[in-house]
Formats: sequence, structure tokens, C-alpha cells
Amino acid sequence: MYSLGDYDYELPPDRIAQQPAGRRDHSRLLKLDRLTGAMSHDRFDRLSRFLSAGDVLVVNDTAVIKARLLGRKESGGRVEVFLLDFAGGRRSGDSRRFTCECLVKSSKPSRTGTRFLFDESLTGQVVAVRDRTVQVEFSGDGDFDAVLDRVGHVPLPPYIRRADGPEDRTAYQTVYASARGAVAAPTAGLHFTPELLSGLRAIGVVTAPITLHVGYGTFAPVQILDIREHRMHAERFSIPAETAAAVHAARNNGKRVVAVGTTVVRTLEFAADGQGRLTAGSGTCDLFIYPGYRFKAVDALITNFHLPKSTLLMLVSAFAGREPVLKAYREAVAERYRFYSYGDAMLIL
Repeated sequence: MYSLGDYDYELPPDRIAQQPAGRRDHSRLLKLDRLTGAMSHDRFDRLSRFLSAGDVLVVNDTAVIKARLLGRKESGGRVEVFLLDFAGGRRSGDSRRFTCECLVKSSKPSRTGTRFLFDESLTGQVVAVRDRTVQVEFSGDGDFDAVLDRVGHVPLPPYIRRADGPEDRTAYQTVYASARGAVAAPTAGLHFTPELLSGLRAIGVVTAPITLHVGYGTFAPVQILDIREHRMHAERFSIPAETAAAVHAARNNGKRVVAVGTTVVRTLEFAADGQGRLTAGSGTCDLFIYPGYRFKAVDALITNFHLPKSTLLMLVSAFAGREPVLKAYREAVAERYRFYSYGDAMLIL
């Protein structure tokens, strides 16, 4: 249960979704009963048949930034810069300047003072070198956020083996995204449409947002054989008072708290006390959930299919049991479900 190899599974490469679904809510949905292990197959736009009036659907409203920048060094060599902590970046009084931690790919290591040229409207300069990251001060010809939206690229995961295209600007963003700061999408939310959310509200399901700015560390591979020794990177979160009140009301009324994605699970569980009472506020979350964890705040989970040996798969295994989850994954492979960010979904009740 605590060995990294316990969370491995076979996945044919052609099951990794390379393109978004034609319609967000037409993704397939594998329902798993975490008490009995029973499975059934459905479609995401029929989600309402599994939820009830008074249930609280908690969503992550973080918005993905164009975190990937392609350019060259002043000396001429090509460079790729990936913004790691946009939400924690430092802004000066000048809106054209912005400083944050980055990953840099180039033929030679970057040094303090190294300058990057992305286009005529954006440059960067290394101001500090860390162990694995560098701190870059960006300077834009205009407001930095607007320049980044124009010059940057959608940070598609590396298993999507193509360049980002115009369709990804909307497809790799939830329809309720509003708080800029993520460098990866909270992918369970990609299946929702305004119409589906409206239909859920019509039957009395309450939608409540939290914000967790998904960072690169969420997807960092576990490199320790005993998973209990793995340490999560901290990510910035915020829980509104209205969301805390909605969760509290659901628990008092015997209704379910349904987390849309693993980011929501970690945020709610991090902020809840031993009785599941949620405190509004903001901070950084570094909670690592793996089998043996006792859940306090979340009753049901909507999630995508995750990479082998990932912390996300470990969290889902903690919620529904390692063997039932791996059995469900084998079923999904056999039924030719689409996997990972642009893939299909699971509903665990």
C-alpha cells in the first residue's frame, strides 16, 4: 500500500487523449461505488441523476495562465521558460514588470544577469538562481498580464504530444475559471458547461467555489519508493466564507459535499477540522493524501483518470480503495475510455 509500485498500471498510448472532446459534457463517465466497488457507465451530461437537492458541488475557479514562453537568449540560443508561481509573483509599482520563479530549458544553465528575448514586447532577466529553478524578472511593452496572454502558450501537459493551438485557449480552461494563477487546469472541471451547471442548480444542487492555483509540483513525479516519504509542493488557496457556510449547511442537513477534482479535495481536507468544519480564509496547502488518510470534509468525488504512480492516483485510491480504483482503471482501459487531462471522468460516490 505504501510502495510506489502499488500504484502502477498498464495504459496503451492510444488511450491518452490528445484533443479535447467535441463537447465538454459528452465525455464518458465511469461511476464507482466506493462502498461496494460496483461500477457502471454513463455520460457526463447525465450527472444530475446521481446528485440531489442540497448537495454542494465544490469547484476550483482558478484560471490557467499562458505559463509557457518560447524565445531565445540574448546570445542567440533557444530557450523555454515556464512560469511556476504566477500567483506568488512579485509586482512592482510598474504594471509592465513582474518577477516569479521559473523553470528554464536551454542548452546551457542560466546565470544571474542572463537575458531572454521572447518578442519585441516581452523580455526577461535572471535575477537569482536556485537549486532547480531561477527567478526571472519580466518586462513587457504594456501591462504584463496582457502581454503574457498575447505572447505565452497554453501549458499543455507533456503527454499531449503536440503544440498548443487556438482551441486550447478555451478547452484547457473551465467555464467558471475566474482567478488567474494556475499553470495546469483542474481537469475534472473541464467537463462542465454552463447548461449543465444551470440544470444542476435547477434541481437544487448548490455550486460553491474555492480557489487553488494548481502548480507544477502537483504533477511532479514521486521518486521515492516509500510514498510516505514524498513531500508535496505548497500551492496557494482561498476559501470564501460563502463556500464554508454552504459546506457547513450540507453537513448539518445530511447532504453530500461533492468535490470536483483532487485540487478541491486537498483544499477542503486541509482547511477542515477533525469534525469536518471548514474555515474560510487563504494560505498555502501542501497536504499529501494517500491510503490510510481519513477523510473529514468530502463525501463524493468527480475526477479524471490519472497517471500511474502519481500523487493524484494515490489520493483517489485513498478515497475509494486502491484495489477498487485499479480495477476501475482496468475496466476503463478495456472499455476504451480516454485518459488524463482531455480524457473522460469518474464519479466516486
